[in-house]
Amino acid sequence: MPYTVDFQNVSTIGLEPSPVAETLAGLRANEARYFKNKYDHVFTVQPAGDAPETLEWVNRILAEERNIVIGSRPLEVTSFEVDGYRMAYVFYESGLSINVMYGIEDGSKRAVGFKLSDGMEVPGELASTFKFARQKSKLAGVIRGSYFVIKGEY
Repeated sequence: MPYTVDFQNVSTIGLEPSPVAETLAGLRANEARYFKNKYDHVFTVQPAGDAPETLEWVNRILAEERNIVIGSRPLEVTSFEVDGYRMAYVFYESGLSINVMYGIEDGSKRAVGFKLSDGMEVPGELASTFKFARQKSKLAGVIRGSYFVIKGEY
């Protein structure tokens, strides 16, 4: 069942199995606030099992671009188009959030972003490859993030 993320009253709905559910909910709310403020887009998520095509698309990009397989269980996903970009998010039980920003037109920006919820360790599958910068958020505490540019066509 879809859930519209409320960034004013942060809720752990859908994220309860995570050991860092509170900060993961803050991270999710932070993303919802960004898309509402920048694009007037309402950020709605659904259980990962309800949108296997979104999860498969993200997993394919990770595997083909960097040979990455995420070990944590995906809890929620969302996929939408905004301002010429196809966006996809996956929120994992570990507290990891992965987003794909894929420019629809040839030559536009395409990247995968990783964000770590406050209180989680860097996942082993990312630790040796990526450096994470820190960013403070009123909703999510300290967010650590990294990214890579997508080179292939998906």
